[in-house]
This record gives sequence, C-alpha cells and structure tokens, in this order.
Amino acid sequence: MKKMISVILTVVMLISVCGIFVGCGGDDGSFTVGICQLMVHDALDQATQGFVDSLSAEMEAAGKKVTFDTQVAGDQNLCTTVINTFTAKKVDLIMANATPAVAAAYNATVEIPILGTSVTEYGAALGIKDFTGTVGANVSGTSDLAPLDKQAAMVKEWFPDAKNVGLLYCSAEANSQYQVDTVQALLEAKGLTVTQYPFADSNDMAAVTQTACDNSDVIYVPTDNTVASSTGIIDGICQPAGVPVIAGEEGICKGCGIATLSISYYDLGVKTAEMAAQILKGEADIATMPVAYADKQTPKYNAAICEALGIAPLAGYEAIPAE
Repeated sequence: MKKMISVILTVVMLISVCGIFVGCGGDDGSFTVGICQLMVHDALDQATQGFVDSLSAEMEAAGKKVTFDTQVAGDQNLCTTVINTFTAKKVDLIMANATPAVAAAYNATVEIPILGTSVTEYGAALGIKDFTGTVGANVSGTSDLAPLDKQAAMVKEWFPDAKNVGLLYCSAEANSQYQVDTVQALLEAKGLTVTQYPFADSNDMAAVTQTACDNSDVIYVPTDNTVASSTGIIDGICQPAGVPVIAGEEGICKGCGIATLSISYYDLGVKTAEMAAQILKGEADIATMPVAYADKQTPKYNAAICEALGIAPLAGYEAIPAE
C-alpha cells in the first residue's frame, strides 16, 4: 500500500509539473514556453503578441506544437515569482518581456534558454561590463533601442531655439539611466543645457514632472516602462504648461509626446520568435546568438498634441494613428 501511494504521489507531482503543458521537455515534438511580461502597456503587449503569433505559426509549419504560459507580473518585484513558477515547471524556453523580467530570469536559471525582448541595452540590464553584443550561456534576445543619436538630434530639429532640456525618467530602470546618460552627452555636445529629472516610481512622477516643466523648454522621455504605463500623468502636466515632449517610443508618444523615432514592437516580437524557433528546433546555440535589433525605425508625430501646442509637424514624419 505504501508503495502504491508513493507511485500515485509521483504521478500527481508529474502532472502538476507538466499538467496542461503538452510535451513537457519537448520529447514528443511539443514545447512549453513561459512568457513573463512586466506589465500591461501597448509596447509590451505588441511584443508578446508578435512573439506568440510568429512562433505558433513557425512551429506548426515544422510539424511541432508550442503551448504558452503567459503571465503579467504587474510589478518588477513579482517578475521573480513568475520566473520561479516557470523553472519549477521546467518549461522549454522563457521569453522575458522587459528588463526586470529578463534580469529575474537571468538570476533564476542557467539551464532553461532565456530570450529577452523590449530590453534597451543588455549590458546595463544584466550588469555586464564591456558588453560586446552577446550575453552568452543561456541568454540572448532582442533590443528595442532606437538610435539615441537620432533621437537627440530630433530635439534640435524640432526646437532649434531651445536652450534647456529636461530628461524625465524612472531611476529604478537601469536601461532608462543608460539612455538619458547617453542623450545628455549628445545634447550637451550641441550646446544645450541638460538636466536629469529622475522619479522613483509613479507615486512621485507628478511632482518631478512639474519641476521638469518649470525649468525646461522641452522634455525628453526615454523608452521607460513606468512612463509608458502612466503617460496621462505627464501629459496632464506638460500639455497645459505648453512644454513639448520628445519620446523614446511610439506608445509613450501617443500618450504624452509630440514626436518619436520608434520601432514596431510587434515586429520585435516576431524577431524574438524567429530566435526561439531556432533554439527549440536545435538549429542554433543560444550561447552564441548575439542580441538582435529592430530592422527599421520610423519617425512619427502625435497630431493631437502638436495641434494643441500649436506645433507644425515636420516633413518626413508619419502621424501616429488615432485610436
């Protein structure tokens, strides 16, 4: 009887690990992919959707099946909890959407392949000094970094008479710090006075944004998850004050900016899926896969905010589609 109970418990444990996840381990041509997305906002949602759509189609075409366990952490501290559930279930691959998610996965496992996406700079995100483009071991992914030199040039292009530029960002996001440090050096080289305005989280965003508005001719906001989830706070302060915002990506620009040089996050998810398919099918070694970048950046403007501020859109910029 004890032996029978032991067998039953073992079976139950196996079901709890593999359970609804078809083909745990991929031995029968089926794979389980755990997706940890930091929070809900347009850019991250699009990256996840592009990943799921593309990987599903590619694996089906190869006669294989993939099952997704998609979890939205909602907070960077909860990313570790989500990742730990994936490691316990022994998923075949982890897709970590946003910097805190890939950092949590990087610290949680050296066995399961990890692909990050919506990560600006992997060296900054993972604390890798002298990052050369390949993380190594079990980690790779895609970057959402649009050329920062071109974004900095946009400030001067749109506002040639501006003298004081405020850089507004969340200090808890390492990649945001990397972006504003880079943009600050580029703008100062153009003779502008540049001041960083970091906020700790959404709780002090309004107060810091107000200070930035009071002291800036124009504000630059990098690709920043906290900003992306709270653009209404920034727009509610900057637009009435008549202070324009140049944004690091389209989702933020749609909420509070006048112009951006942005990528397609859906396409970034597709590119991440291409890497995942190669790994799952045994066609590539993740340890040697360099971080990939978006193929195209598109200059866009927010027609509604431009009109409200009396700013004429520049030639060569596409209008962000209205919802």
